[in-house]
Amino acid sequence: MVKTNARWRQIAVLVATVAGVLLTSRLGLWQLDRASQKRALQTALEARGAQPELHAQDLARTAEQAVPQHQRRIRVLGRWVPSHTVFLENRQMNGQPGFLMVTPLRLEGQPDAVLVQRGWAPRDLRDRQIVPAVPTPAGPVEVWARVAPPPGRLFDFAGSAASGPIRQNIDMAAFEGELGLPLRPLSLVQIDGSPAAGGDGLRRDWPPPAVDIQKHYGYAFQWFALSALMASLYVWFQIVRPRIGRSGA
Repeated sequence: MVKTNARWRQIAVLVATVAGVLLTSRLGLWQLDRASQKRALQTALEARGAQPELHAQDLARTAEQAVPQHQRRIRVLGRWVPSHTVFLENRQMNGQPGFLMVTPLRLEGQPDAVLVQRGWAPRDLRDRQIVPAVPTPAGPVEVWARVAPPPGRLFDFAGSAASGPIRQNIDMAAFEGELGLPLRPLSLVQIDGSPAAGGDGLRRDWPPPAVDIQKHYGYAFQWFALSALMASLYVWFQIVRPRIGRSGA
């Protein structure tokens, strides 16, 4: 009876080990696949950035159309809507905290608008409620930019109901209601040299789009290491150590 119980324990340990090794190995392979997908996305973004400028009239009107336009260069004409400028806080540039200035641009000859990430400014360390005074021309402007998704979201304790010029995030649907104009399902990241900048003092050291490839390699290594650890522990405790014990006896 004792031998039978011991035999079943050995089988249970073997089954659990095999299941654990297979599961962690599969998770490691999944992370490598995710890294491969992200690498392909990075290549696609870089290729789009090298393509000729997108014509303003071809700027996407739906979310599905917007995705293949991300990182494309474009020049658009329009008028700022400065009354709805938003300063997104807790945004960093080169490791320094500050604001991302976002202003809607009503597109020339169009019934809608697009959000423009105009640039970055450092935060006033004495009073976080002070925002930079950035000149905003009243007449028509030409914006040189790259097409991008809407401004990235950070964790927001206030939720999407936040309002006012200083916000953590922009909820596109709610902001469209505030603006009273339809918004294109994307944003434009203004680049240096744009006539619309006009010496506004904002910084535009935009980082390349992050796709977190190295993160997936790190996770894959952890899963494979756990798989190897389980296999090693099984071999030691179930095969090597009992043989040492028997030889010593």
